[in-house]
Amino acid sequence: AARANQVFVHASLYEKAPAADGLGFNTAILVSPAGDLVGRTRKMHIPISAGYYEDTYFRAGPPEDAYPVYAPEGLDARIGLPTCWDEWFPEVARNYSLGGAEIVVYPTAIGSERVFPDFDTQPLWQQVIVANGINSGLFMIVPNRTGNEGALSFYGSSFISDPYGRVLVQAPRDEEAVLVADLDLDQRRDWLELFPFLLTRRPDSYGGLTAPVNPSQPYGTGHYATAVVK
Repeated sequence: AARANQVFVHASLYEKAPAADGLGFNTAILVSPAGDLVGRTRKMHIPISAGYYEDTYFRAGPPEDAYPVYAPEGLDARIGLPTCWDEWFPEVARNYSLGGAEIVVYPTAIGSERVFPDFDTQPLWQQVIVANGINSGLFMIVPNRTGNEGALSFYGSSFISDPYGRVLVQAPRDEEAVLVADLDLDQRRDWLELFPFLLTRRPDSYGGLTAPVNPSQPYGTGHYATAVVK
């Protein structure tokens, strides 16, 4: 397809891994107009919720290969290729931004929640991705699956957003679509000069982010609080 249309093609695939447990990688690839493989990124975060128990067939990408940024000849942008569940983590967007990425592409298959089928997560899903683009100065390209598979109903709504949080184009929920948008990559520099999030970081204070989570108390110690705003 890349050779036939003389474009870069991004795609997702199951990558076999030489491991006794039979788990493979959820891998995103980038193919050049010549048909050459010029980028490969393994999904780092694996969901373990009802309907999405991906830990039964995927292993997480190794940390030494995490968050590569690609700038192949002929592509006038620096691009990152995480996958699906990765999009919920601000650490992912921030790592790509620090690595110089301008565009992050998240191939996605998300929809209804098996345990709460009437809970529509589409607005939350979109908001968190757009917000991560804002706080890291990134264009977000997010193709999402549409249609049904058993009890799951995927909600489409693919979109492209810019570092200012604007959704430039969006697909409908219930049918396939082709989205096209012109991206002014200088907006990344302009935004991060106006709001210098990368320059004003405090890595020396972020140790808690890398501390292991206690499996018996994954949400910390629970308590209630009352908020009053005047």
